[in-house]
Amino acid sequence: MDIKVWMYVVYLAVSVGLTIWVARALSRNGQVFLEEVFSDERLARAVNSLLVVGFYLLNLGYVTVAMKHDDPVLSTSQAMEELSLKIGLVLLVLGALHFFNVFALGRYRRNRLRQLATHPPVAPIGRLPMPATPYAPQPAGAHPPTNPPTR
Repeated sequence: MDIKVWMYVVYLAVSVGLTIWVARALSRNGQVFLEEVFSDERLARAVNSLLVVGFYLLNLGYVTVAMKHDDPVLSTSQAMEELSLKIGLVLLVLGALHFFNVFALGRYRRNRLRQLATHPPVAPIGRLPMPATPYAPQPAGAHPPTNPPTR
């Protein structure tokens, strides 16, 4: 086998190995985060599984697309340089996918917590004046006055 084939073999082995390692680490350690985000363990497990599948599809798809190298590889040093470039790009894609997921899930969590908040998001700045005399109770079926009394 020539140098280029060895470069492809090493690239695939390292890239697939990194993808599997990162996916397992994110799945294992992200479970707690997802349970906090969704506040439902069953939903968190399902989303975690879907994220892992999407992670594998995106990253392994990128690895296979980026594998092609048109120029001839004539030396071991040239193969190492090309290999480091390709593996570096794989690591950048892994990191970008991770940060995108954390950003999106963090945003979802903030919105969910904001909806569950029991206090107003801004402190009140004043109070409405109360009328000096309360409105007279209306008999059943009567329409309320169109112009409320003024001071």
